Amino acid sequence: MLKRYNVVVVLLCIIVGVLLSTSLVSAQAGLGTADNPIQVYFVPSVEAGIITAGGDVMSAALEKATGLKFKVSVPTSYAATIEAMCAAPDSSIGFIPAAGYVLASERCGVDVAAKAVRNGWGVYWTQYIVRRDSDIYTFGDLNGKTWGYGDTGSTSGYVVPTVELAKAGIKASKTVETGGHPQTVLAVYNGEVDFGTTFYSPPLMPEGRAAWQVGDTPEPYDLTVEKSFVSEDGKKLFVGDTRILDARANVISTNPDVVEKVRILRISQSIPNDTLSFGPKFPADVRDKIMSALADFAKTDDWKATIGDTKFYGWSGITPAADSEYDVVRDMIAQVPALADKYK
Repeated sequence: MLKRYNVVVVLLCIIVGVLLSTSLVSAQAGLGTADNPIQVYFVPSVEAGIITAGGDVMSAALEKATGLKFKVSVPTSYAATIEAMCAAPDSSIGFIPAAGYVLASERCGVDVAAKAVRNGWGVYWTQYIVRRDSDIYTFGDLNGKTWGYGDTGSTSGYVVPTVELAKAGIKASKTVETGGHPQTVLAVYNGEVDFGTTFYSPPLMPEGRAAWQVGDTPEPYDLTVEKSFVSEDGKKLFVGDTRILDARANVISTNPDVVEKVRILRISQSIPNDTLSFGPKFPADVRDKIMSALADFAKTDDWKATIGDTKFYGWSGITPAADSEYDVVRDMIAQVPALADKYK
């Protein structure tokens, strides 16, 4: 009996040893292998299905260029994206907006490498939107109204307008967290909220007209003369010859008359563009390889069909970025203590 017991013990020890050895090998698997793929996170600012599909095309291109393996994920919120990156400090990449980057940097040392370029702009804006038939015409008219925003981690959707509304002494009677920029546009469109805050990217002006500049009206067209329409492929929104690139363009598949129903009340101060950031312990050599591959990928048609698509993030290009560029956002977050405390 004792002999049989000893045999069982020996067998158990062998099994445990094999399991531990397998686990150790897996844990030590090289970054970018099938057992330890690079984690690529996208914030859910637009439809998750669009991000996942486009992200898979991007990861396939990067795998071909680098020989590394990637795994694309769209966490359920901006906060969840930050937590995911901090939980994988040596293997994570995040396409995260300015406020998300600042919070992730403070939380665990996430490091910015590059930022988006959208049609030559390295910055973007918050737009305050209302129904076109609304009697809201000035910033002060927002006082006492219901406010819709996508997520408390959104720079343009929440952080910037929170600071600007507070400075102006404007208090919403009710707030609604919609879940994303398209959902906020629809909440305004459907009259579920009085005003919403989403991202604003300048329109593309037709050939022969001066490009949009800071200080110009955010809607440089006349709907009494020019008609809004969606391109035949269903991907582009126009008013006359002017292409609309703000958040309203993300709902044209279901609401092609969005420009006729939703207008821009005003835009905010400029905000540094979304980031491409890395976990704090991400290997420098692997990071350099990925950045080089991304720079090449940005020149391809597949880029335009993935993160460059306006239904995705609308990045027309990518450029190096420094942490100091986001100090303006740090200052804003410091003015919203509840938001900063949430990520400590």
